[in-house]
Amino acid sequence: MCVFPGLCGGAAVATLACVDGHRLIRLGASLFVAALLIGFAIPQFAVPRLALSAHLIGLMQGLFLMTVGLLAGRLRLGPRAARAAFALLVYGCTAALAANLVAAATGAGHLAVPMATGDTRAAPSLEFGVMLVLRSAGVSLITATALVSWGLRHRSTS
Repeated sequence: MCVFPGLCGGAAVATLACVDGHRLIRLGASLFVAALLIGFAIPQFAVPRLALSAHLIGLMQGLFLMTVGLLAGRLRLGPRAARAAFALLVYGCTAALAANLVAAATGAGHLAVPMATGDTRAAPSLEFGVMLVLRSAGVSLITATALVSWGLRHRSTS
């Protein structure tokens, strides 16, 4: 049985959309709670401005994942496109939060977000790694959002 019958249009069995939707909801709720906890520790980070960024990213990405999870039963995507959207959403949301946390803790991120880091710098390899992860997370979220938007297209009337 589907854990959220309303999510999957009353499906009696656990469909791919229902299972992935439930996973997105759980991951989104976990990111949201983690972001709330990060909020308590903002002053303790090496770059508090980036810690605030990680806090806000976690809140927004958590809400976004929960919203997409609730929409999962309405998406008109094939199995491969649905799996791709799911993987891209999970990677993009978690990688963006992780990269911002690493940058906040180590002072890296000058290459990716120089306004937030100010004069703080880290080892070049760490700076490059944070930049690479943030950019790849951005590309994956844009692609996933395009897939979700495509999956929400109107149903045919015929």
